[in-house]
Amino acid sequence: MYRGREGQWAFYLHRITGVAILLYLLVHVGELTAAMFGAKYSNAILEFFHQPLFQLGLLGVIGAVLYHALNGLRILIMDFTSWGTRVQQQLWYGVLVLFALLYIPTMIKILPEIFGGGGH
Repeated sequence: MYRGREGQWAFYLHRITGVAILLYLLVHVGELTAAMFGAKYSNAILEFFHQPLFQLGLLGVIGAVLYHALNGLRILIMDFTSWGTRVQQQLWYGVLVLFALLYIPTMIKILPEIFGGGGH
């Protein structure tokens, strides 16, 4: 029923963003663990992660969390209402619109700080 359609894409994106969030959390816990070994190690790791590539990765994590949360709400509506599955396609497009409305301003704010050095 959903093969190649909106439901399948929503499923794939939900799983991919979930794995991305998990990987970020594992890296973040490792970064915080470095503080146990002293400021020298902690500061070195923080400096390493402050490179533009990792900052772009953080922008990706923000997008992953945002999509995952919005799509999770869509799943809740589908699971706990009598009408959710009938309108799951429209709900997914709503998730995409809300995602764009929230994420694009975030990118407009953060990208210049990454490449212009404004956030250092």
